[in-house]
Amino acid sequence: MADSDTQHDEKSKGILWGFGVLGLVTTIVLIILGAWWGAEPEQFNINDEATKRMKETNTTEAPLGYTYTNTLAHISEVLLHKSGGYITNDVAPPGLLLDNVKNFEYGALVMLRDATSALRNHFARDQSQSAEDSDLAIAEPYFYYENDSWALPSTEAEYQKGIDALHKYMIRLQKYGGNVKQAQFYSRADNLWQYTEVVIKRLGGLSTRLSANSSSENLGPGISIEEREEAEKLGTPLAKISWLEIDDVFYEARGASWALLHILRAIKHDFKDILLDKRAMRTVDIMIKALENAMNPILSPMILNGGGYGLFANYSLTMATYIARANAAALDLRDIMNRG
Repeated sequence: MADSDTQHDEKSKGILWGFGVLGLVTTIVLIILGAWWGAEPEQFNINDEATKRMKETNTTEAPLGYTYTNTLAHISEVLLHKSGGYITNDVAPPGLLLDNVKNFEYGALVMLRDATSALRNHFARDQSQSAEDSDLAIAEPYFYYENDSWALPSTEAEYQKGIDALHKYMIRLQKYGGNVKQAQFYSRADNLWQYTEVVIKRLGGLSTRLSANSSSENLGPGISIEEREEAEKLGTPLAKISWLEIDDVFYEARGASWALLHILRAIKHDFKDILLDKRAMRTVDIMIKALENAMNPILSPMILNGGGYGLFANYSLTMATYIARANAAALDLRDIMNRG
């Protein structure tokens, strides 16, 4: 009887050890995968990617608008095919737990949507009465599909359809139908001005949200405690970001900066003539430099948000500074493009 009990105890311990080892190995694998999947995508060279695309399609000409459109398509491809793929719609670990990269993807997606809308509504149209491009009319709505759908149709499948439509527009940019090209791209000052208006609002919103954690009261910039209390009494509480949420805004700003950085480089390429004519190239360079600074590597394993002059760094305020710098340059660019 005693031998039987001993064998039973040893068997139970063996099963427990087996489950323990399995749990430990699973945890280690999830941690490694999480670190790999959660890494931010690297920056890419917009001209190299455009050249690569031309080789894939056996073409040698990169007409006006080709680099800009290819940049939008490649931003989409990077989001879908980076390490771990597209994470936002994951329903299982480790993707389910990676909220930082999800916010990064969302920030980049917002900038991608704005730039695609600008391409459809402004850059590819000669006048307000002109017919819109057929491929861009297909591409834009796909990028506005819900960003967290894992069922059919999945987010990845819909975004891939948008990418394919952008590629079709790029091919038509290179082909002629009679004496005119089958697709058009107009790099005019008024077109760039209208897109810059949208960028200003996006950057201004991010800067304000990042700055909403700048004091112990978590108030928006320039708002006093008395004003906050009065607003709450009236039933219109002021927006504030808790220290538990500020890292989400921080990584959303990182994703937006990453995408907008590449879009601005493409604008600098395809709007070169008008930027030189308006003497606005330096202004675009200032925006690009500010966003490059915003994308500097993060040396801390976590986002620190100490007081403005406290012992610890305040990452959200640092990011807000770079975003505000880019926004100020965008305001200048809008004014320059709006002049006769």
